[in-house]
Amino acid sequence: MADKTILIVDDTPANIAAALAILKDQYRTKVATSGAKALEHARAGDKPDLILLDVTMPDMDGYEVCARLKADPETAAIPVVFLTARTEAEDEAKGFELGSVDYIHKPFNPTVVRARVATHLLLRDTLKAIEERNAALDEKTRMLESLSVKLSKYLSPQVYASIFAGSRDVELATERKRLTVFFSDIKDFVATTADMQPEDLTAMLNRYFTAMSKIALAHGAHIDKFIGDAMLMFFGDPETKGVEEDAQACVRMAVAMQRQMVELQREWHASGFEQPFQMRIGINTGYCNVGNFGSEDRMDYTIIGAEVNLAARIQTDADPGGILISYPTWALVRDIVRAEERGSIAAKGIRREVRVFAVAGILDDHDPAPAARP
Repeated sequence: MADKTILIVDDTPANIAAALAILKDQYRTKVATSGAKALEHARAGDKPDLILLDVTMPDMDGYEVCARLKADPETAAIPVVFLTARTEAEDEAKGFELGSVDYIHKPFNPTVVRARVATHLLLRDTLKAIEERNAALDEKTRMLESLSVKLSKYLSPQVYASIFAGSRDVELATERKRLTVFFSDIKDFVATTADMQPEDLTAMLNRYFTAMSKIALAHGAHIDKFIGDAMLMFFGDPETKGVEEDAQACVRMAVAMQRQMVELQREWHASGFEQPFQMRIGINTGYCNVGNFGSEDRMDYTIIGAEVNLAARIQTDADPGGILISYPTWALVRDIVRAEERGSIAAKGIRREVRVFAVAGILDDHDPAPAARP
């Protein structure tokens, strides 16, 4: 350990000579003959790796030196070993209370001194290595936390939470479940936005998606994807409160969204847009395949099946600013909604005719679901 420096603090030349004789062949050594000098050496650029400190010295005794060293963040980590003729138990206890790592009595055994110095230097190096590893781990943890927050923007909160909690495997697997599917679209989106500048269109869409997403997450929806101006969401996986409650949450969400659209339209009108967006919503309840689709290298958590397509088809028949739901959904929510039957529609890929109902509002609300402005 020739690269280690030991600071010997003692005001008696004979004691200094004895300590030097023991340590000089194994370590670099420095000497301080007073407490003030010891503090100077400890705070210097080339700090000692360990301090051998006498107790009884004029002006400033070893206890005060130790207390000052431990109170200073710059020197607190330097191990202090008392090397003293004071052998009373209370003296030794005081040394440890002040932060020393060892207490050796004079006259001392050279072998014992060398062994204890070596042990405390090894402990210090080990502790320092652990602290450095912990600091590196803390930095890596901060990086991973930052990365996970960024990645969470590309996943629904439910899927993100289930993956990080270890409750969901990231593998190609699906299952058949009865879900309530939400599909929305902007009426005449292409015609409405044909003359808009790309920057204005981007800002308008992002404002719309942000407002709708907040409502969706508040109601527990899984936001599957944004498709141009359309939104696909569903209830019932990866979390469910039961088929009926899932359907009711979806319809409540849809009503809240159409109300929010009225506020957005006022905002867009005030900003100079003559034809603000009008949203149509279709909702259907049925069995779908849900899970991870794709490849081993790139997969997407989503739903497929005729019932998903039906929700999209129902949406096209909804009034601008309206909500149209299928009979299976209506059967689950009829106790909480005001709705009007709109007859039956034929949907591509669906052999049966589908009865649909226009939602006018929630029974426990005072106002109907407002229609968007023409």
